[in-house]
Amino acid sequence: MIDSLFHAYAPLLIWSGLGLLLFRFIPERVPKLLGLALYWVGVPLQLLVLGRQTELSNGGGLIPLVAVGVLLLSMSLALLSWWGLERLSRIQPTKASQETPKSLFNSLFSSINVLGRASLGSFILASMLGNTGFIGLTLTQVLFGTDNISWPVLFSVTSNVVGNYGIAVFIASYFGRSETKNHWWVQLRDVLTVPTLWAFIIGFSTRNLELPTRLEIGLEQAVWVVIAFALLLVGLRLGSVQGWRSLKRALVPTLLKVVIVPMLVGLAATYFGLTGAQRLTLVLMSGTPTGLSVLILAEVYELDRELLASSIALSFVGLLLVLPVWLTWFG
Repeated sequence: MIDSLFHAYAPLLIWSGLGLLLFRFIPERVPKLLGLALYWVGVPLQLLVLGRQTELSNGGGLIPLVAVGVLLLSMSLALLSWWGLERLSRIQPTKASQETPKSLFNSLFSSINVLGRASLGSFILASMLGNTGFIGLTLTQVLFGTDNISWPVLFSVTSNVVGNYGIAVFIASYFGRSETKNHWWVQLRDVLTVPTLWAFIIGFSTRNLELPTRLEIGLEQAVWVVIAFALLLVGLRLGSVQGWRSLKRALVPTLLKVVIVPMLVGLAATYFGLTGAQRLTLVLMSGTPTGLSVLILAEVYELDRELLASSIALSFVGLLLVLPVWLTWFG
């Protein structure tokens, strides 16, 4: 098991590590250009290929509903958590805490009041969007093999189309703009013009169309190139993380993403009679680390990049810590 997980995470460590090393040597505009290229070309290509591999058999028709439910659950918990943190940050410190101004309470909550719209949007996206395309599919393939990949693929496709480039675009568009520039039709336009949405529709509609073998192989290899550049962007953005000051704001989104939401999904799956590989699949896919797409959205809509990069870093570490727990409880 440890050997399999090592092979699954090797590309992640290699490419993100390379980006971290290159951070100090490349111009500041390069990450933004890379994010835009992934948004308009790279990720749509990945969704096109996944759309051609999507099947709705073997009970998979319910998986999109489950994936959407997980997205809505995560978004609701993120909003409640932000509201709770904001209320706690307004509480006057007790005499004891006044004597220890660097207490954990002040460290975690004192900065909430000064965060703006972009940070709230980033907080929601970090809690909601998971890396189902790379980490989720890789882990499920390692654990269950390619013969049981239909549920993970459906979950990943739904999370990408409805979540990463559907609901998330609406959220990023809303919180990335000033209130005076916000109109409902602006968010609707941004969602309908997302290239990944149309790429998936084209891929799903042509899944029964046989392409030349070389073209099929080329498309599959191109997906791994997209993944490599996406991980490179993660490494570039991780270079901007400013120590504990940046990481402390990512603690709550990380707990929601890799601990609370997958635990609730696992308990719900158990309640409805799912066990074994099917239950563990839902837990793993709902508890993947914060997705790389948040960095792409941050580049396009000018969100809080530091909070998102910190959430990605912490949630990766968090997954490594909780993965044995999920295998034990829900495997």
